[in-house]
This record gives sequence, structure tokens and C-alpha cells, in this order.
Amino acid sequence: MTGDQQYWTGRPAVGSRPDEVPLLLPDVDLRLATDRGVFSAQRVDRGTRFLLLEGPPPGPDAAELLDLGCGYGPIACALAVRSPGSRIWAVDVNERALDLCRRNAKAAGLGNMVVTSPDGVPADLRFDAIYANPPIRIGKPALHDLLTRWLGMLAHDGTAHLVVQRHLGADSLARWLTDQGWPTVRRASRKGFRLLDVTAADTPPVDGDGGGA
Repeated sequence: MTGDQQYWTGRPAVGSRPDEVPLLLPDVDLRLATDRGVFSAQRVDRGTRFLLLEGPPPGPDAAELLDLGCGYGPIACALAVRSPGSRIWAVDVNERALDLCRRNAKAAGLGNMVVTSPDGVPADLRFDAIYANPPIRIGKPALHDLLTRWLGMLAHDGTAHLVVQRHLGADSLARWLTDQGWPTVRRASRKGFRLLDVTAADTPPVDGDGGGA
């Protein structure tokens, strides 16, 4: 298993090497605990920063917000700071990442975060917004299954905001999402990244692959 594959496994095989990274935004100033075996452990990923700087901030009203693939929690923690009246669901399969995310939420005094594996999310929950730097490298079929599951949990007027590298198939992913019934537009583009806004589907997505990511 390569280093790139470690972060989407339940229990990374690489040894622990704790570290800290800053998360500095115009309205957020945190230091986050990181470790080997989680995504972008040495710095907050450029795509994640792009999403947090250019993506729409959560609204002032209480909402159910999802950070899909939370890692050690930069997106979830930023959402929790920006929308203290909302409940932020930080979801990942990586147990080491979940432990770090819990530590970072506690250290920052963020009591409005629920850090959990996918199985810990109630099936009837509906999200007002989803924010994600999705794991494109898991492969197209697995990625499509992942997005189908979680986009299907958007509220009827909910939106998802995804950051994807252009050379890893951002444009074809946008076409696939639209073809599946989730209208998708490009909000912004910078230094090889696309920021996609995805609208909740009016009808269930059709079966089949339908495109490339």
C-alpha cells in the first residue's frame, strides 16, 4: 500500500509521527494536530484552503453541515467556527484521522461538531450543505458510489461544494454529476483546482456509470 493510499483506510499501517499545522484564514486562526497516515498531514492542502477561501460560508441559521472525508478536521473546524449555531458532521473512515479531528475540535472549544465514521450518521438525516475535498484517487467507481450515497442525503434545497483538481477529472466529474441529476456548476477555478457547486437532485439519480471523474 502506498503512502497516498493510507489515508482512506480504516487503520493506517504507517507508524505515528505527531505534528501540528496552522489553519490561518481571514476569520479562523487554529493550530491543528496531524499525524502520518492522514491526508495532507504536513500542511493544509491547497485545495482545502481554496474551498475554505472561495466556497460559500455557511448561513447564519442553524443547519446540518457535513464535512465528507474530514481528515484531521480543517474544513469541519472552520465550519464550526463560522457557524456556531449549526451542527457540523465530520465524517471519515480513517480512525486516526477521526481521533485527530476530535482532539482538534476539543482543543478549539468547538462543541458543535460530531466526529464519526460513516456508520454513525443517521440514515434519515438530511444535510443543508456538504463541503468536501473528495478522495479522487480511490478510483472512479468507488468515488461515484461515495458521492451517490452522500449527495442523496442533501436536503431538498441543499447544496454541496466540492474542490477537485482539474487534471484529476474535475470537469468530467461535473458532467457526470449533472447527468446523474445533480446540477453542477463551476463556482471558481484557481491554480489547477475547480470549485464545484452541486444542487440537490429533484429525482433519484439514474443507475449506471455515465461518465468519468
